[in-house]
Amino acid sequence: MGADHEGWVFFDRGLIDAALALVHASGDPVAELLCREHRYHREVFLTPPWPEIYRQDADRRHDIASALDKYERLLAAYPRLGYNVVILPKAPIEDRAAFLLERLGA
Repeated sequence: MGADHEGWVFFDRGLIDAALALVHASGDPVAELLCREHRYHREVFLTPPWPEIYRQDADRRHDIASALDKYERLLAAYPRLGYNVVILPKAPIEDRAAFLLERLGA
């Protein structure tokens, strides 16, 4: 996935997110197995749904209530799977980028 790349590689939705969605939809406990076999960096950055700018479109078909529900599930599940969740601030893009770089020691 990015193991051959030098430097940071970011994923917008990864294998763990997909596995957690499957757990939610079917009850299949696949997330624990995948987390043991396919580890990401221990810090996971989550961006809360931002109601002030949230818009549904062809790519974002879920409403804000669904987005908040999914966010809460991820927020609870990642620590159970051994990850440290870092919440990105509701701030302009430049500020969020600076926050990430500072947090990663870049």
